[in-house]
Amino acid sequence: MSWLNFAIFLPILYAIFIPFFYKKVPTIHTGWFVFPIPLVLFIYLTTSIPGIANGETFMHTVSWIPSLGINFTTYLDGLSLILALLITGVGTLVIFYSVFYLSMKREALHNFYIYLLLFMGAMLGVVLSDNLMVLYLFWELTSVSSFLLIAFWYQRDKSRYGAQKSMLITVFGGISMLAGFIMLQSMTGTWSVREIIGQAGTLSDSSLFIPAMLLVLLGAFTKSAQFPFHIWLPDAMEAPTPVSAYLHSATMVKAGIYLVARFTPVFGGDATWFWVVSSVGLITLFWGSFTAVRQTDLKALLAYSTISQLGMIMSMLGIGSAALYFTEGGDNFEMYSVAVLAALFHLINHSTFKGALFMVVGIVDHETGTRDIRKLGGLMTIMPITFTFAAIGSFAMAGLPPFNGFISKEMFFTAVLNASELGIFNMQTLGVLFPVVAWVASVFTFVYCMILVFRTFTGKYKPEKLEKSAHEAPLGMLIPPGILVSFVVVIFFFPQTLADYILNPAVQAVIPLENGSYYTSIYAWHGWELELYMTIGVVVLGGLLFLYLKKWEGVYSLFPKEWSFNTVYNGILSGSEKGADKITGTYMTGYLRHYLVYIFMFMIVAIGGTIFVTNGFVIDMSNDAPVNAYEMILLGIIAVAAVSIIFAKSRLTAIILNGVLGYMIAIFFVIFRAPDLALTQLVIETVSAALFLLCFFFLPEWKKENSTNKVKGFNLVISIGVGTVITLVTLSIQGNRFFDSISSYFEDAYDLAGGKNIVNAILADFRSFDTMLEILVLCIAGLGVYTLVKLKSSEGDDEREGE
Repeated sequence: MSWLNFAIFLPILYAIFIPFFYKKVPTIHTGWFVFPIPLVLFIYLTTSIPGIANGETFMHTVSWIPSLGINFTTYLDGLSLILALLITGVGTLVIFYSVFYLSMKREALHNFYIYLLLFMGAMLGVVLSDNLMVLYLFWELTSVSSFLLIAFWYQRDKSRYGAQKSMLITVFGGISMLAGFIMLQSMTGTWSVREIIGQAGTLSDSSLFIPAMLLVLLGAFTKSAQFPFHIWLPDAMEAPTPVSAYLHSATMVKAGIYLVARFTPVFGGDATWFWVVSSVGLITLFWGSFTAVRQTDLKALLAYSTISQLGMIMSMLGIGSAALYFTEGGDNFEMYSVAVLAALFHLINHSTFKGALFMVVGIVDHETGTRDIRKLGGLMTIMPITFTFAAIGSFAMAGLPPFNGFISKEMFFTAVLNASELGIFNMQTLGVLFPVVAWVASVFTFVYCMILVFRTFTGKYKPEKLEKSAHEAPLGMLIPPGILVSFVVVIFFFPQTLADYILNPAVQAVIPLENGSYYTSIYAWHGWELELYMTIGVVVLGGLLFLYLKKWEGVYSLFPKEWSFNTVYNGILSGSEKGADKITGTYMTGYLRHYLVYIFMFMIVAIGGTIFVTNGFVIDMSNDAPVNAYEMILLGIIAVAAVSIIFAKSRLTAIILNGVLGYMIAIFFVIFRAPDLALTQLVIETVSAALFLLCFFFLPEWKKENSTNKVKGFNLVISIGVGTVITLVTLSIQGNRFFDSISSYFEDAYDLAGGKNIVNAILADFRSFDTMLEILVLCIAGLGVYTLVKLKSSEGDDEREGE
């Protein structure tokens, strides 16, 4: 196993030991036990930066299901390195932060860190997997582990609701993505992402190209909270703040971004991909920023701001995909590759300032007892360090200098301005909307950033509305956001260093054109260009809107909650539950006879229909053994007993007739030289008859059901149908031998297994694993019974002691 495989499974395997540490060392916070894992992985990944910067890639394959071409292949290039560094780096800070945020006495820390490490390993699996099926496996594991993290405080209704919503929406997208992956494999004959990218030039002519593209995008949009699937993210904020800082700023929501970037070489350059990705991203950008302004909960505000920022990154990836249209490279290629560089740059920037802001909001909530903006204010003098971090993070998100968000936002404006001049994909008419939507959304972004800072930390202090007396957070909670905001500032002054070692190799992975000339330069100052004037306009108009917010915020009344996407989701969920209950109620009647009718009807239609469609009814009796007179007598007895059960007027008569059937079958086993089966049948039949008699002795008098002639007739038809189908199947077996009989293999039982009795050899040797598992099941059942008996005995002892 290579070090890449080890990096994926280390967090998952390490999670096994957390319960033991939690139980054996209760005086030490479990977070300290977990903290070294992401730190070691982050340090180890940084050693790959020089090689990646020089154009190297790291790949390793472990055979898994070679017959299907499914192998555990890990691949590290510039794109996966960015995400892996964010997963481990931010994960390290989040775990450190959680040590001081989560109480040892009140929280189930072992569960929290198990879920967190499972999620970390799953995310590493997503970004490092080269095989589509392995990628999908880890993709769904992120959904499961995030569900557990969001529902960590499961006692709260909102936590359970948010976890369920995120699970339903993201898993729906994941299944759609799986269908797209299967289509890609059908088109290319491989599950390898590298090999699929190698065949990208030949895929557009396939009829599955567009369906596969849309299904893959559906998975990406649901995971990255793109419009209209964004509704799960605000409800996921019911999770503890460390979870929000990790999943919803730096990792899980970036999985969809990663997927779009990874498959841009496959689908990029196509008009459908360009329009769907860029337009959905711009709509998400605008709607998220517009909705964030109306929020009164700090985490809800950050949730919608995250939606907005994710839309911004998504739109830049869509615009940058146009570079692949210009297959000869040149100026056009360089012109549009700036969008991809900006997307990857902002992906890193967003993780720094948004992770810090989530931690800041967690500090405010932890030290004041509330996140309600209406109750907050005047905290700047009480919590000066927290205020400083909040100001840096918010101003970076607003796109102000001297912070990293300013540079990536300027590059975003450059990208949309370039897109408006694009001479392909009918951008000559609709292209003008790109910079307009981007600029308007940036204005609202500026407004909610100012709300976050000034409504929380300036104004009048309101201690009477707070659950706690506000004070500055402990040092341990300040270190992680402090590290993140330091990156916010440092990246602004040294962006080219980041580009040279991290971003440029990632751009090469997203738009791998041999003859292309990439846009690789990042500067803090671009001169007095149109982008800067757009920024000045954002600041001026955004500042005015913030100052006069009360005069225009009534516009949100035009969008009542009853018309929201949440209402649609709740309606669909409620309608589905009611519909399911109604449908289930029609066939779950509580009558065993009805259930048997369903089973038998399905058997008739499925088996009988298959025989009819495939012309499988072929009777060949040429090789059958002759039927002797005594066998006919036994068959006659069986038939008479079976028919007589229908007319039995007492339970005792029915039991005796059923026993006759069983004993006659045992005689057949004797005739066919299967004494073991005969003995087993005799024992089972005897025990069954005795148990029936014992149970029926305590039942009330048997009154036969007075069914109508219609019901009896229907039952007769079902009975004849089942009997006919089974008879046809039995007779057709001899005439439809597609494979050689396996009986000749078992005839060598003595030589192969050392057993003279073929039946015993099959059970003990040829089916040894099956027998072993059966024994294991019996052992587990026995342990369960023993545990229940001991538990009952302990309860009885406790009751007697109480008396």
